[in-house]
Amino acid sequence: MDTNRQLLRLTVATLAYRAGKVLRGAPAGFAEFRVSETTRTPGQILAHLCDLIDWGVSIAKGKEEWHNSAPQAWAQDSERFFAALKTFDDCLASDSSQNAPVERLFQGPIADSLTHVGQIAMLRRLAGSPVRGENYSRAEITVGRVGADQPAPKQEFD
Repeated sequence: MDTNRQLLRLTVATLAYRAGKVLRGAPAGFAEFRVSETTRTPGQILAHLCDLIDWGVSIAKGKEEWHNSAPQAWAQDSERFFAALKTFDDCLASDSSQNAPVERLFQGPIADSLTHVGQIAMLRRLAGSPVRGENYSRAEITVGRVGADQPAPKQEFD
């Protein structure tokens, strides 16, 4: 496997680790939390995250398509997100030829997803349910581990 694709798979695993941290333990009603009338709710952001990863899979398979999904229950969209990450990682890990350069996959759906995970983290703090920061360079992030079952943090901040 080429170095670029391997690095993209590590980025997908990093996305899974960071998303797992902000999606787990969200308080009841958090999906509908709204900072203002013009901002997305965490549930809308999570549905958009699912759509971004599905879009990435479609680009990688050479059949690019976009869907705007309505938010579902927090747990249901969390499961959908990790299932989509698994499909995306499996596609990246396969020997089949890629129909898009990894740079395009990174700069579009993956970079946007990392931004939205950060938004959910910020909204958790504003909603009174902050997620502890950590030294992510010490986190146990492994290529191919893209499910909700992420390891415990190694060094969180107080």
